[in-house]
Amino acid sequence: MNITLPQTKLEPGQIHRLKQQAEELEGVFLNLLTKEMFATAKSDNGFGGGFGEETWRSMQAEQLANSMAQNGGLGIADQLLGDMIAMQEAAQTTQSRATGVYR
Repeated sequence: MNITLPQTKLEPGQIHRLKQQAEELEGVFLNLLTKEMFATAKSDNGFGGGFGEETWRSMQAEQLANSMAQNGGLGIADQLLGDMIAMQEAAQTTQSRATGVYR
């Protein structure tokens, strides 16, 4: 799901950075979600369990979550991005008023 972004005065580099941050936040959420999912999975799959499996499952959960977030995820990043852009613009407007410098 792609959200239409509001008209903005932010530079493309700023929007790109905000998009990356939104995707990272969604990745963190998905990482927690997948770790919980793997925590409830039984070790009857032939891997034998133990410390090694726990370590690799953690890495697998992280990679799976990051891949999901970069490929659209649950849409959390898209929802957050519009709000993040609005907050950045509000901060810049407040700063401009305080310093008397307008773009």
